Amino acid sequence: MDKLLMQSHDVIGSNTSKIAQLFPHCVTERLGKDGKPELAIDFEKLQAELSDEIIGDSEERYQFTWPDKRNAVRLANTPTTMTLRPCREESVDFDNTQNLYIEGDNLDVLKVLRETYLGKVKMIYIDPPYNTGNDFVYNDDFAQGKEEFEQASGLFDEEGNQTIDPMQRNTESNGRFHTDWLNMIYPRLKVARDLLTEDGAIFISIDDYEIENLTKICNEIFGEDKLAGIVHRRKNRKPHNAGNTMSLSYEFILIYYKNRFFKLAQEFAQMQSDEKGEYAIYPVIKADKKVRTYTIKAGTYCEINEISKGVYKAGRNANLDIEYLDSTEVVGNRTVSDVRLSARYCLTDENGKFSAAMKNDNIFINANGFPKEKRYRTEEDYKVDNHHWDIEKGKNEDGDEEIKELFDITGVNYLFQYPKPVALLSKVLSTISEKEFITLDFFSGSATTAHAVMKLNAEDGGNRKFIMVQLPEVTDEKSEARKAGYKNICEIGKERIRRAGKKIKEEAGLQAQNLDTGFRVLKLDSSNMEDVYYTPQEFELQSLFMENVKADRTSEDLLFQVMLDLGVELSVKIENENLKVKDGRTITVHNVDEGYLMACFDRDIDEATITEIAKRQPVYFVMRDASAASDNIIDNFEQIFKHYSPDTNCRII
Repeated sequence: MDKLLMQSHDVIGSNTSKIAQLFPHCVTERLGKDGKPELAIDFEKLQAELSDEIIGDSEERYQFTWPDKRNAVRLANTPTTMTLRPCREESVDFDNTQNLYIEGDNLDVLKVLRETYLGKVKMIYIDPPYNTGNDFVYNDDFAQGKEEFEQASGLFDEEGNQTIDPMQRNTESNGRFHTDWLNMIYPRLKVARDLLTEDGAIFISIDDYEIENLTKICNEIFGEDKLAGIVHRRKNRKPHNAGNTMSLSYEFILIYYKNRFFKLAQEFAQMQSDEKGEYAIYPVIKADKKVRTYTIKAGTYCEINEISKGVYKAGRNANLDIEYLDSTEVVGNRTVSDVRLSARYCLTDENGKFSAAMKNDNIFINANGFPKEKRYRTEEDYKVDNHHWDIEKGKNEDGDEEIKELFDITGVNYLFQYPKPVALLSKVLSTISEKEFITLDFFSGSATTAHAVMKLNAEDGGNRKFIMVQLPEVTDEKSEARKAGYKNICEIGKERIRRAGKKIKEEAGLQAQNLDTGFRVLKLDSSNMEDVYYTPQEFELQSLFMENVKADRTSEDLLFQVMLDLGVELSVKIENENLKVKDGRTITVHNVDEGYLMACFDRDIDEATITEIAKRQPVYFVMRDASAASDNIIDNFEQIFKHYSPDTNCRII
């Protein structure tokens, strides 16, 4: 019976195993930090396998680097023992919803989610801090390589005590203005990429200050060839008075896809149009081969091109003549007779292209009398929508007004600064052709993404699901949010989803009867397991027999950490069944995803209970090693499952 790891995926260990499969002689053993043997990569041998020339440290090459970049890469690959604890009292429709709202540092949350949601998220949208000097920046632990800097800059006092909060403002006086921001965003994007489906995409809002650095980071993580486009989004209704500087009314959305370009929705796969935004109407020339004359009629073409260079040549020795039957036909704003005067150049057909186009009825004469080739609407003509987005009700002011309307706020008071408007997120979501997928926002803020998902589902009958992740940043004591009773940003986000969901259902009526406006609240916390669970070798013998589950953790807390360990999505249906034991007591058995996983963490479980569970034939069964009523139960445990359900994977914690 195997023991669950109860920690996030070990990326470095996994990569080492992959290299061992390809180049087994490049993997060796060494003594680890704890003095015990461990597998390691012999990089000299690996370099010899991959190249006959090794790049020296001093050799010039193209690269993008900054202080602590190596630590940022390491941080992305380091596993965590942290877990997510469910919070039913703050959730909406906990038992039926497929949406998640997660509170906690998004790097640890992404690591916790990595194995469970590996390759399952179709779209990620984030609106990270713009590094304006007033934004909060996540102060990750990059201890190596910057201790001297921290001591000199006053981040620690003489006794080594940290003098700033884990959340700090990244002002330019910091001295590490860009470095801190890069170290914050890099590991989060690196882990987030693993969550995307093969044809998934990430959309990142950013301003002009960090777009250059962000683009270089994304080129490194996703690949320069995976850039789908950079959208220029108009963010203000009117330009701001910027004094002596330029007024910046646009910001950017970087779009990268993982491996295969995502399928664009039809409205974003439209052909180029004319300046008026409509397909132009031009005259059609139809040939009558017998009499070699042409008539004119109206038609619609999506694009016009000159038939070829060098078609028009002066002279009278042309192979084709153009004659007009009706001199009163109007071409554009001119008559055919006018056109004929301008068509004084004769046509040659040296490459036969003109004759072929004429034969296929693919020639027309423009208003200046020149022949053009018609091109009809085809799939090949589809092009991505213009990269300049000026969205109706999609400005920052609209985002402010939406928050005020939801929370019934009047005047100029702001509950949340700079919320993204719903129309913007609706447009981002609408770029994906599918209507059923998971979208992730790990800088959730005011939860505009969740609002947009519910609204769009109500409008088109979709079944999109959201995962919101937000650090519970404390609101300023003097802010309107604190005055309204919201102690942190997460409380604002959750309340917005509650209010928005209720409003959307009221406005949609019966057609939104099955609309999912609920969400499960999960909170990042330390592991449910005591330290002895992970490092038993560091404890005395008598400590090994102590309780290995923390005293304040519930059975449902344990269940969600087990689900993460086994890769079970956190939104699946959970049913709690009460089974009676011989002494008349009832124990709780968690039935996850209709019998895929069954778990029991109560004490004094007898053979009858285990037999009943085994008869259900779950794919996985998990129990605590301290749950068995006696040692005999443990001895007979595997035999019971071998008899009733030999294919069940039995695990203990």
